[in-house]
Amino acid sequence: MSHGGYLTLLGVPSIFAIIANIGRLRWLNSNCKAHGYGRTNLIYWPTQSFIVLAALVMISLAATLEWHHSDSDGMLAGVLLTLAACLTALPLNAAAHRFETRSSDYLFSFLTTAVSASLVALYILSESDPWPTSTFDHISYFAMAIMCALLVESFPRTATKVQRLAREKENLSDYQQANLCSRLTYHYYQRIVSTGARRPLTGDDLVNTTPANLNTNVNYQQVVAYWERSKERDQAKGKEPSFIWTVLDAYKGDIAVMLSYRVAGFALLYVPPMLFGQLLQFIGDYSAAVRDGSHPPPMKIGFIIAGAMFISNLASTFLLCVAFQGNTDLGLQARAATIAMIYRKSLRLSPQAKQSCTLGEITNHMAVDAERWVDASIYLPLLVTVPFELVVAIYLLYQLLGWSLFAGLAVFFILVPIQVKMAGVMNGFQDEKLKWMDSRLRLMTEILTNIKIVKLYNWEVPFRQKINVLRTKELKALKGLATVSSLLAIIFSSITLLMALVTFSVYAYIGGPNMTPGKLSSEIIFVSITLFGIMNRPLGLVAHMISKTIAVDVAMKRITNFLLMEEIDTSVVNRYSRQPRSLTSGQDEEPVLAVNIEQGTFSWEKQEPATATSVVDQDTSSLGERQPLLSAARTQPQSAIAVKATLTNISLRVPDGNLTAFVGRIGQGKSSLMSAIMGEMYKLHGSVTVYGDLAYVPQQAWIINATVSAQIMNLIEYSVRDNIIFGKAFDQVLYERVIYASGLKPDFEMLSAGDQTEIGERGINLSGGQKQRVSLARAAYQDADIYILDDPLSAVDAHVDQHLWQNLLGPEGLLKDKTRLLVTHGIHHLENVDQIVVLKDGVISETGEYQHLMNARGAFYQLIKDFSVAKKKKKHNNKLETQQEQLAEDNGGESTANASASSSIRKSGSDSDTEGDGKSSEENIHADKAMAPSKKPAPLEDPKDDAGELIADERMEEGKVGWKVAIIYGKAADTEERDRSGQVGRPISYYLQGYGMLVLLYMVLDITENYVTEAVCGIQASKVLHENLLDRVLRLPMAFFDVTPMGRIVNRFSSDIYSIDAQMPEEWNDLFRFGSIILGTLFVIAYSTPVFLLAIPPLVLTYAWVQGYFIKSSGSLKRLYSVSKSPLYQHFSETLTGVSTIRVMKGLQDQFVEENERRGDLIGNRFNAYCLNNRWLQIRLETLGACTVFIAAALAVWNAGSLDPSLVGLALSYSLAMVQYINYMVRTVSEVQNILVSVERVDEYTQKPTEAPVETGVVLPENWPSQGQIVFKNYCARYREGLDLVVKDISFTVAPTEKVGIVGRTGAGKSSLTLALFRIIEAADSYWAKASDPNFSAAERRFMDTVQQTFSTDGEGSGGSIEIDGVDISTLGLKDLRQHLSIIPQDPTLFAGTVRDNLDPFGEHTDRDLWEALERAHLKSHISALTGGLSFEVAQNGDNFSVGQRSLICLARALLRKTKVLVLDEATAAVDVETDDLIQKTIRKEFKDRTILTIAHRIKTVMDSDKILVLEKGRVQEFESPRTLLSRKESLFYQLAEQAGEIDTPHHL
Repeated sequence: MSHGGYLTLLGVPSIFAIIANIGRLRWLNSNCKAHGYGRTNLIYWPTQSFIVLAALVMISLAATLEWHHSDSDGMLAGVLLTLAACLTALPLNAAAHRFETRSSDYLFSFLTTAVSASLVALYILSESDPWPTSTFDHISYFAMAIMCALLVESFPRTATKVQRLAREKENLSDYQQANLCSRLTYHYYQRIVSTGARRPLTGDDLVNTTPANLNTNVNYQQVVAYWERSKERDQAKGKEPSFIWTVLDAYKGDIAVMLSYRVAGFALLYVPPMLFGQLLQFIGDYSAAVRDGSHPPPMKIGFIIAGAMFISNLASTFLLCVAFQGNTDLGLQARAATIAMIYRKSLRLSPQAKQSCTLGEITNHMAVDAERWVDASIYLPLLVTVPFELVVAIYLLYQLLGWSLFAGLAVFFILVPIQVKMAGVMNGFQDEKLKWMDSRLRLMTEILTNIKIVKLYNWEVPFRQKINVLRTKELKALKGLATVSSLLAIIFSSITLLMALVTFSVYAYIGGPNMTPGKLSSEIIFVSITLFGIMNRPLGLVAHMISKTIAVDVAMKRITNFLLMEEIDTSVVNRYSRQPRSLTSGQDEEPVLAVNIEQGTFSWEKQEPATATSVVDQDTSSLGERQPLLSAARTQPQSAIAVKATLTNISLRVPDGNLTAFVGRIGQGKSSLMSAIMGEMYKLHGSVTVYGDLAYVPQQAWIINATVSAQIMNLIEYSVRDNIIFGKAFDQVLYERVIYASGLKPDFEMLSAGDQTEIGERGINLSGGQKQRVSLARAAYQDADIYILDDPLSAVDAHVDQHLWQNLLGPEGLLKDKTRLLVTHGIHHLENVDQIVVLKDGVISETGEYQHLMNARGAFYQLIKDFSVAKKKKKHNNKLETQQEQLAEDNGGESTANASASSSIRKSGSDSDTEGDGKSSEENIHADKAMAPSKKPAPLEDPKDDAGELIADERMEEGKVGWKVAIIYGKAADTEERDRSGQVGRPISYYLQGYGMLVLLYMVLDITENYVTEAVCGIQASKVLHENLLDRVLRLPMAFFDVTPMGRIVNRFSSDIYSIDAQMPEEWNDLFRFGSIILGTLFVIAYSTPVFLLAIPPLVLTYAWVQGYFIKSSGSLKRLYSVSKSPLYQHFSETLTGVSTIRVMKGLQDQFVEENERRGDLIGNRFNAYCLNNRWLQIRLETLGACTVFIAAALAVWNAGSLDPSLVGLALSYSLAMVQYINYMVRTVSEVQNILVSVERVDEYTQKPTEAPVETGVVLPENWPSQGQIVFKNYCARYREGLDLVVKDISFTVAPTEKVGIVGRTGAGKSSLTLALFRIIEAADSYWAKASDPNFSAAERRFMDTVQQTFSTDGEGSGGSIEIDGVDISTLGLKDLRQHLSIIPQDPTLFAGTVRDNLDPFGEHTDRDLWEALERAHLKSHISALTGGLSFEVAQNGDNFSVGQRSLICLARALLRKTKVLVLDEATAAVDVETDDLIQKTIRKEFKDRTILTIAHRIKTVMDSDKILVLEKGRVQEFESPRTLLSRKESLFYQLAEQAGEIDTPHHL
């Protein structure tokens, strides 16, 4: 080598190493402190010794060269510079051991470079003539010494003392402690893989494995900064900003680095084919020399070529792995930032924006659209790398085939327009699919939220039909997408075959010099085929690239539209801190204000330019749980149409510390006014000023279930206490005062784990009153200045009402010094408030003190006169008595003997609450019986035990996904169209015509296989699995929904179904294709070179072992990832339900944002582990493949003299391809198994036990029930197997058309009785009580089915029976039973759809019937004023109707059903007393011939009942007429009526 070649080879890398080593050494000494953990001598001293040995060898070589060698080739300078680099490496190694706990990357890079340079130098020296023996030996010794040092440095240090101490004290992750070799080979991840091979992985195994760059908050801050700049820049230019380009801009630096790695890795993929050509040439020359008897070329050249192929394959693998993982990290970062932005945006949506964006749609943006970033990280880089690969391949092919290649390229360019057209069609199908998926998830979320109502009304069938209609439209779009995709795939999978066919044809006939026939040698043919094969990979990915890019683009446009939605205007309300009160203020001095509204006009719709709009314009939306009375604007006169005002000309001054009550009929604007004060409405005119922090108690209590601990990243449940303190510091004194004032102390004594008892989703295991009191306690604990109380007393009984008034809300309550704005439908407290505001038609009609309004003799006076039946003196006495009794209770005894009777009512605490919209509190009590006994609440920081646990951890299967799950998918995909034919059995033809026919046959078979797999079987499987899941979920018992968060179920219908829809068909398709290719390749190899078959068995066994070892951890990680999504979905759901509370209460937004970030980080942690698992596999598989190719090539070189070069080329080209496809096959098998986790999770729910049958063979009498007689015979029931009885040995008879009022304390069994009537719960120990238990195994159920059939059991068991008109309801199907009963629930639920759908989902009645029912429910005038009347679209959850109006719609439903039995479960809790009176009159008139069971906390509501059923601890305590019970002062009913002020009611005297 001349002209200083060795200086370049050895010296230049050494110069860079010297500079880097010295720079790093100085940085460590000046910026780092010694860790003090000691030094790992077993690694330090060997490394130092080998480097010193290498330096000595260089000194020896330099001494030799100085006297005996000319330096014209730069050898001496190169050796001296290498010596200097070794000398700088010694102190660097010492400093690294002192300051760092891992191997130095600088040292590792130097050693690697030195080894590579010395090996190249040895190769060059071996070609020299004469052979430089001394120099060759010295560099050989140097290379060996440096290689030994490199091996020592590569050794993992996990078990060393230094790293153990560092892990313990600094909490370092495996990645942070891994050396460069371990990071490149992903050996640091071996711990997770090994653990997963031994046992199923858990979340604890993945703690502290997430890189810092995947932190949600870090990525959010980065992306949102770019997004804000992008919005400003683009909006200034008058165009819409692009979210996808914003994110790409935010990560452009990292993207550029990863693209460079990726391009370099793909460039190296083309080195082996070129070396392959050299190898074939060597074998041909060697074989020819042997035949001719001449001297063959040195065999070492062949081995060097084989070694170079191995090294280039290995280098490409490492580069691509780094690039893939880096791209995946970027995808995770973008996804984390996107989810965080979606979540924050959902907290800021304006009322009008919320109207057009439901919970299901927002969840879809998070669960589906944001997930597309992961696809984007894989496929978007192809937009750069695919053209690069094609350019390189075209260049290399041109070198081989010349201008003939352009004929082949013409085929490609002819197909480009087809590709572009198909891409446009795919885009349309993708938009359509996502639109229908949004609608499906929106409706499914609504159904799951109100599943109890669906079951009570027997509405499973119409809702199933609605879901199926949307699913059919979604599958139609999916089938179109799959059809176009299969056509596009065949174009790109066969395009290289067509290109090769055309190119070879042209080359064979006119491709030579001067248009002469070209010579198709084995070298040209096989190298060209190999290059075309490599081109097939990027071209084959074009279809995926286009479809995924389209999916990403569509998803990001949807997210862009969401992020650009209007936000709530925070400037609507002027907010100031609380003003200090003047201690010397006189009577005439202006009071200090807390709330001041001047000439305010407010609307739920944004003000638009004045147009001729109808008074019945589009529906408006409330925010979250408030359910404001939005319809008030629609009842205004025509003059208000232009502004669509809900509240008009509002002027209100609320002094600080004042208790102001807001009264009026339903739909008059009371809740809307509260929303206006909170800034939740559009302000059209005027001003709103608030002085102080706000706390909000919504009309429907908002309870949350779970959070994620940042330390352990596992799901822990929210307890009652957590729902009260709500993230604030725990203050024991304040907490005790708050729970006493809220009446919760005795409730805690009933709960198994006290205030540490877990709360179910939506507070499912608390009564309505308990939930409301928890909500009140939460607000009180916040210690705010102004309390907005939206009718919180409507959900509690009269005596609880008194307790809350006296101890919390009233003039002497805990909040007496706070400003309280109280919306109320009750009138009994109004004389004790400071100010009363009367609203009518969105206008304040009267305001003033109680006596002032009474003297004015206006509407308020008339209301009090008509509906106030209690005497003031009597109420005053009741208050004093109640206070004395509460004080006596608190002191552990009764103050007087006479108090014992009345105090017995209060023994369970704040006494009897109404049974809630979810489970009653008796369910809460009995749900806890399987837990530990009552105990004193533990300190907040103490970990909760299992005593109060309700929601179990989500179940995960263990081990790898069994192929029985694949069989489930296969059965679901079973269609009549699966018939396929066509096998390629003939040997490959040597004629181009035969090759062309084979290409055509391949195209036909491939397009058939693609279409059948994706567009036929895939769609069929998706359809069947979704139908099975939907049918089973709608048939699951309520016990399942009580203990299963909605997020888990939604996860099945969103992410899991999406995987089955979109990913599974593609993966199955790849599995079949790769399997077919491998089998075909084996056939070709067996035909051409049978000796290569010897390598197949060990190769297959090795791959099978690696795959089996890997799949165990991979399956566990996929399950962990799937499970980690549910908490995020659940948190989204809970947040959007309580968004008004979160926005108005100080500090809650930040708290919930942090919670969302922790849940997002949990998902990132799980998915990152899953991706690292794949990289671990990729490195090992491709390294194994590179070794296989090297062995095959080395064997070919070894036997070069006896092999036909053509057959060697054929065998090697196919073996190269086979190794690649085996790698693909193993990864595809792993991916199929991972996606089968989604099938497994869906199938898990389809195997759960259902309720009783919908129909049985029992023939009912005509018009049953014709009389309405109800008989309970020794009836017992519990909510779930294993819990205590909630109804105990109840026996009573309700005569036909009898009206029975049901009363009792919290936990008495009132709502349980009604649930038993509808068979929501079954008779204790009956067949269906056991068979529908979620813990009941399939085997046990089959056994019980056999017993039932054998002995003809009726299912009654030992739990007694309920008979209606002589028919035992346990013998009926649920449809037959529930369609003959009616209920008006406490929580009046409406569903998205039309008013007609909500009244008559089965379409059984005429419009005339519907209008008649609405008229009798006092709603006809309101509904007729809405756009479309009965066709008016109801918003999700009925948000565009007030709670009272929803109650009236539920009344109209009951009027339509015309059943003989009607249950009223707190039906009038949310309406004003006047509307309550109207409803009661309607019930008495319209249901006079029906049997009515009424649960009510307003004693007045049940006073005119024929009989009163008093329950106590699940047993019948009293069952007589009200007159009889009121005549006995010792009766429980008498005491309840006395507290409610109903004893003096004339018609009961």
